[in-house]
Amino acid sequence: MSCGGTVSSSSELDKRPAVDTHDEPSAEWGWHGTFPKAVRIAGVISALFCFAMLIGNHHGFTEDLWLIATGTSIILFLVWDGVRGRTSWRR
Repeated sequence: MSCGGTVSSSSELDKRPAVDTHDEPSAEWGWHGTFPKAVRIAGVISALFCFAMLIGNHHGFTEDLWLIATGTSIILFLVWDGVRGRTSWRR
């Protein structure tokens, strides 16, 4: 469709930038998503694993501090990500 010498596209597919399938093989079949539920599940399992490693044969308190800090930071990131994802439609 021509309008004043310029060509306007009528579909969303024409407006998307071209993606080389050698760089991103998933572009061939049109998927560029993530797995948000799987990431959250993996985060909870990782945090629980960090806290489970507190039980055991430790010689210093530094190891415990690292495990607690790592597990807590994972939990805080999951909470932040959940709140951000819930309120993203309002912005």
